[in-house]
Amino acid sequence: MTKVTLVIASLLVLALVAGAGAQVGLSNTSGTNESSNQTIGSMQNVTGNATDLTNAGSMLAAAFENNASRTNLTTTPSFTAEIGLELVAGNFTSPMMVTSPDDGTGRLFVVDQIGVVKIVDPNGTVFPEPFLDLRGNLADLSPTYDERGLLSIAFHPDYRTNGKVYAFYSAPLRPEAPEGWSCTNHISEFQVDPGNPNTVNMTSEKVLMYIDKPYQNHNGGQLAFSPADGYLYISLGDGGKANDVGNGHTPGIGNAQDLTKIYGKILRIDVDSTSTGGMPQPTMTTAANQTRNASVNRPENPPEPTWTTFAGSLYGIPTDNPFVGAQPEILDTYAYKTVLPEVYAYGFRNPAYMAFDSGGNNALFIGEAGQNLFEEVDVVLNGGNYGWHIREGTHCFDPNATTAPGKSCNIPGLQGEPLIGPIFEGGHDLGVVVVGGNVYRGTAVTGLQGRYIFGYWSDSRTVGNGTLLVATPPTGWAEGALPQTAASLTPEENAMWDVQTVNITARNNETLGAFLRGFGEDTNQDMYVLTNDVGGPDNSTSTGKLWKIVPPTAVTPAPATATPTVTQTAAGNQTQNMTENQTGTMAAGGGMGAGAILPTSLRSQNTSGNNSAGNIMGVLASTETSIPIEESPAFGNFTLFTGLLQSTWIAATLEGQGPYTVFAPTDAAFDRMDPDLREPILNGSANSTDIVLYHIVNGSYTLAGLGNVSTLRTLQGGNLTVNATSAAVMVNNATVAIPELFADNGVIQGIDTVLLPPGT
Repeated sequence: MTKVTLVIASLLVLALVAGAGAQVGLSNTSGTNESSNQTIGSMQNVTGNATDLTNAGSMLAAAFENNASRTNLTTTPSFTAEIGLELVAGNFTSPMMVTSPDDGTGRLFVVDQIGVVKIVDPNGTVFPEPFLDLRGNLADLSPTYDERGLLSIAFHPDYRTNGKVYAFYSAPLRPEAPEGWSCTNHISEFQVDPGNPNTVNMTSEKVLMYIDKPYQNHNGGQLAFSPADGYLYISLGDGGKANDVGNGHTPGIGNAQDLTKIYGKILRIDVDSTSTGGMPQPTMTTAANQTRNASVNRPENPPEPTWTTFAGSLYGIPTDNPFVGAQPEILDTYAYKTVLPEVYAYGFRNPAYMAFDSGGNNALFIGEAGQNLFEEVDVVLNGGNYGWHIREGTHCFDPNATTAPGKSCNIPGLQGEPLIGPIFEGGHDLGVVVVGGNVYRGTAVTGLQGRYIFGYWSDSRTVGNGTLLVATPPTGWAEGALPQTAASLTPEENAMWDVQTVNITARNNETLGAFLRGFGEDTNQDMYVLTNDVGGPDNSTSTGKLWKIVPPTAVTPAPATATPTVTQTAAGNQTQNMTENQTGTMAAGGGMGAGAILPTSLRSQNTSGNNSAGNIMGVLASTETSIPIEESPAFGNFTLFTGLLQSTWIAATLEGQGPYTVFAPTDAAFDRMDPDLREPILNGSANSTDIVLYHIVNGSYTLAGLGNVSTLRTLQGGNLTVNATSAAVMVNNATVAIPELFADNGVIQGIDTVLLPPGT
């Protein structure tokens, strides 16, 4: 096949995006509980140009005020963002993407995270037998949430004649991988069965790359062939956990900024060749040439790379990849001495969603799952550095203060290259994680032409409530003008796209009423949306659905979503209706509702006698109870948690107006923790601020109020699951053991277990 090389950027080149990204790379989910003994240096120590990266003057900016993002959506004149969603097929488990080969059959191929690809014919009939079945090849998946699995496929541009299809999936950890890691991702080539066009020949697999992963999250996991150059693009997350630190991460700079690591990168390979274009030669800098000083620990003898690639035997390297032939100056910050020639762009956290514009200038769009505060969408340029973990979105990022970014940080990377800004930045007031989509090139809804359709996974981890968004490009984008250098996309100069909410016919509250799982388009450029009701790869359910974007007048209404009604009996026998995902706040002292009975064990134990005795900090510091909840001399005290609060800016917040509800772990709760986990938290070397914020929610929730909610959004950005029964009130895995210590600015619920954000 003839390659047409499209050079869309010329940068100062030098040699990881997250998360949903791709099973949804949940923004605040960091994988397994694993700590690191590595010494972490701060990028704030790197000298060089710095500026305010808040980007307040952009078309869409998530302003950071009082440690909370506030995203203002705009409306585009003479454009109404309204669509219909027509149900095409259902009974999937965890559908991640839909695609279609250019083979004239009109078939759709739905990728299910559990390990199968199902065919949907033009009449909406789902074939009973899978096209590709990798269930026996996958690592064991968690049914409630997992970022591993079968994450994507890509059909070769000449599939009609060669029958080649490529898959990205998470296999069990290979023997060569470091002990205790999570899985090994495979990028594999398969051949369709020559005797049956509806199934893959499973014996034809050729593994092009083995990529070992220390944690289960941040896989990236998307494959896509460029319609412009015919090459295969591969998105890889930063290795997992949070902050780009931990096992398998380069100390000080992380994997995404380490040009010699495969993680946190977009790769580009030539599957029709085995030519490497000349393997790169290292160019080491001398001390005299080092203009920056990052505080890192580079091992004298770094471990063997935790990946195996087969360039030169199973695939080739495009000659215009940025690190072919000429290597950048490799500083001592990097783990190895050469940059992989496969690297196309870098500085990603979890690029969980990736798609080319099938028209226009064929730009590559990435949905980049953020961490605590900001989500983003990027347009990927050859050799570009997208900033993680120097920046989250356009804002500075500090692994030691993830919810309180500084006002200034480095503009360039370690080689002086510009950090490229996003076309969209959104806060978590819009939802949990961004789900990247496609530029609309269909004909069904003409007003969407040339606009980027994407969304948010949900605004809750337990109740599906996804949202669709549409981004309108700046004037001139449709004429094919991509910037020739990254300079015009730096944070201080970038004009982001106008973004507004999509109204969906026959949906309540302009939401999907389900988890948004992915997008795709067919060969006619009609666009599709994928959803499910559980959010994870739960084999016991089949709630996954495939929807087609149609005009709002042509919609087949979706099945009604059940909205449970809870009758709440409070003082004065007042009755109110609350939906499942509402977090209604009750006044302190409100009575228990019929659906949330105060456990007998708590009715007699609230002996503190504390009632509005000052602000929350004062109440915590003064509380001593006689409730025998633990075999510990300090069973009812909160001295350790209070000390953590006082060591952060959070204490001043809890002395303010509120109201807040604090789920305060007792000293005994800390005593019960594994010392290796507890001590870094108490001495501040772990993400103590994030952990503390995970115990605090806005609003004053009594036991009665907790009985009428299922989910609470914390100040950390993650969610708490609430389960109130006649036996106990549970918050995640913790029991409310010391209830309702009232303060002037809220209420304290004493709990018997320290709450840890996912992935801590």
